[in-house]
Amino acid sequence: MSLTWHWHTFDTIPPRILFDYLRLRSDIFVVEQACVFSDMDVFDEDGWHLVGLDANSRVQAGLRLLAPGVKYAEPSLGRIVLAAHLRGMGLADALVQEGLAQSEQLYPGSGNRIGAQARLQRFYERQGFVRDGEEYDEDGIAHVEMRLDRTAEKLLR
Repeated sequence: MSLTWHWHTFDTIPPRILFDYLRLRSDIFVVEQACVFSDMDVFDEDGWHLVGLDANSRVQAGLRLLAPGVKYAEPSLGRIVLAAHLRGMGLADALVQEGLAQSEQLYPGSGNRIGAQARLQRFYERQGFVRDGEEYDEDGIAHVEMRLDRTAEKLLR
């Protein structure tokens, strides 16, 4: 399966795509992970949103890119989601790499910082991130801050 990638600002995302994107986030972050929290937050309005559409134009993947200074000093990927039935096919890697490419294009040389679920640390290490700090609790789920390490990223390629 392949997905087509589309970038939108919050104000330009078509209503049907926005609905599917927010529903996917809710399905994963609230329902699948059994975590009661408000997924939609003030950062959504300021971010760039990447959606991966299937052949039927349904959202199957997505992430949010925030500019430097919005959440961290560096740009930040977040709300990274992939439909459960598509996991294990390499699409999550493609999703993150598309996000990092856009981050580099918009904010050259600025790096990237994420608040990753601790259980996904190895996945993000494959993307070129390194842990940067102690584990912390966010909404009942263990997280770690990670920063993009360009040296590690080059070694992985």
